[in-house]
Amino acid sequence: MGSWPKRNWIYLVSLMLLLLGSVILAASVGAVSIPADVVARIFLKGVSGFSSRGWPETYEVILLKIRFPRVILAAMVGMALAVSGVAFQGIFKNPMADPYIIGVSSGAALGATIAILVLGGWVGVFGFSLVPLLAFSGAVATTLLVYNLARVGSRVPVTTLLLAGIAVGTFLSAITSFLMVLGGKDLHAIIFWLMGGFSAKNWDHVKAVAPFIFLGLPISLVYSRDLNLLLLGEERARQLGVEVESLKKILITVASLLAASAVAVSGIVGFVGLIIPHMVRLVTGPDHRILIPCSALFGASFVILTDLLARTIMSPTEIPLGIITALFGAPFFIYLLKRGGKATF
Repeated sequence: MGSWPKRNWIYLVSLMLLLLGSVILAASVGAVSIPADVVARIFLKGVSGFSSRGWPETYEVILLKIRFPRVILAAMVGMALAVSGVAFQGIFKNPMADPYIIGVSSGAALGATIAILVLGGWVGVFGFSLVPLLAFSGAVATTLLVYNLARVGSRVPVTTLLLAGIAVGTFLSAITSFLMVLGGKDLHAIIFWLMGGFSAKNWDHVKAVAPFIFLGLPISLVYSRDLNLLLLGEERARQLGVEVESLKKILITVASLLAASAVAVSGIVGFVGLIIPHMVRLVTGPDHRILIPCSALFGASFVILTDLLARTIMSPTEIPLGIITALFGAPFFIYLLKRGGKATF
């Protein structure tokens, strides 16, 4: 990283400050307004254990029990979807690829629908809800199915992977729709989950996602140089020493696990993995060594701020997060189409 241009450090520091500001703002705003300095001090107390108090105890309860878990989870989901999007866009060499392109969201939706409709909804297993558990399982199972369907011998052609993802995703969506027809009184819960959001989330959800973030991000960074070479074409990348099939297997696994873990705790939050990598790429360029960390930071800030809008714009009613991200993402997707999907690859 020492050979990086100075501007890359400026990008990173700027996005870190944006993320910090987003966290403080989101934790401050709500039914009970909490001063930003109090938010910062309570956060430092929670991290360091320093037992100072110059604020009402209510503030501490609100932040530690409700807002901090929600804000941190939103940041993690934003990071996971953004980095997953970067990886899939690199694999497919297409800025219109997103984390759901191989059917992860369809598998997660089917798993969550089965949990809500067939297995009684929010029943706990070892203290954890069945919904995220089966959503994650459905997403992972779908990824494995698509990967094996697309494999030709020891190779996985990206075109075949894309087509297999579309076919399997469409099939699973049809099953989910059929179950929703039978949903009856559970239909509202299914629809609400499918639209995404962080309502009623707690530290258990943060702990469930954290391992995938802390493993997935470093692994993605380790292979950032190989991703750069992959943009030159698979044949050229092989000539330069990249084990292309191994690289695709690793990146598909990491990107799918990041997306699956995010969807499991947030529902289907659209467009984050599509627009964030592309927006960052327009500023930083296509070098994955800077694109991956900047996308993670910007994705975290984006989801925090859109979640803030979702819970405050029509307070006390909470709008599903997927609606807000779609309102931002759909116009940008149209912009990509008008550009021919080319941009900076």
